[in-house]
Amino acid sequence: MLSRVAQRVYWLARYLERAENTARLLNVFSTLLLDLPRGTKVGWHTLVEITGTDGEFDERNRAADERSVIRFLLSESNGLSILNSLAMARENARTAREIIPAEAFEQINNLYIYGKENAAKGISRGPRHELLHQIICNCQQLTGLLAGTMSHNAAYSFIRIGRNLERADMTTRIVDVGSGSLLPDLTSRTDGDGPASEPYENILWMSVLRSISAYQMYRQHVRDRVNAEDVVMFLLQDGLFPRAVVHCLTAAQSSVEDLPHNENVLRQVALALRHAREAKIPELLDGGLFQYLDELQVQIGAVHIRIAETWFLPTNT
Repeated sequence: MLSRVAQRVYWLARYLERAENTARLLNVFSTLLLDLPRGTKVGWHTLVEITGTDGEFDERNRAADERSVIRFLLSESNGLSILNSLAMARENARTAREIIPAEAFEQINNLYIYGKENAAKGISRGPRHELLHQIICNCQQLTGLLAGTMSHNAAYSFIRIGRNLERADMTTRIVDVGSGSLLPDLTSRTDGDGPASEPYENILWMSVLRSISAYQMYRQHVRDRVNAEDVVMFLLQDGLFPRAVVHCLTAAQSSVEDLPHNENVLRQVALALRHAREAKIPELLDGGLFQYLDELQVQIGAVHIRIAETWFLPTNT
């Protein structure tokens, strides 16, 4: 298949997954406010840091309040906003219409129009949940539509690779939510028995799980209460949960094996997999988790670089 087609369907999958993941993150974070004591200050800037656009956000906004962060991640023109992701997914789908099913392009186009017409409403808490819920559901429907109506050929392999790399990257970022920086006013205070944030640790990690629809599967896998060690191990190293990093990289590896000239890409995927599987999570939670996650994200990013070098057209930089 042509390099330009491979590149477009790869990015189509990444942008759809990015829109869904960002919508999940905003939806769960907004719901988290209902579970915390009235008046608790929430670190909204953490959401921008998770997406890696904090520098761009800080240039445009004086304060990281709820309204500014939601507008930035929902509708503003930046590479990680939901509306921009849907627009890019639509453009890549448009230029690859001869490859993907016609129904898929129609649904992507309708989803973009829906997001554009309703994005402004999502700034307020009231209609936000419905808007984000519709975006999540439509992205999931598109994933199923492509899986069920598209030939599982080289083009579909690139779709699977793009989707799984985006999932793996976002999962590593979402794990950062459990750091406690979400509740700066609690983590900075202590009571007589320890940090004041301890009673809310379960709520925070439950929100982390729910942000990637992992709560029920986690409860089946881990019989103990929700805790940092088990959650991080589950989200990074579980081989069966579709949004765990190890599962995503394994699925990407399987798709890469179906493509020609795959040696360099397979080598990098294997490095990233080893880095995820061999992590000693209990030790990292005592110190070094953030550095480890940064290193893992670099490994995942290197997989993308190898993919671009191997199969995509060179770009001017």
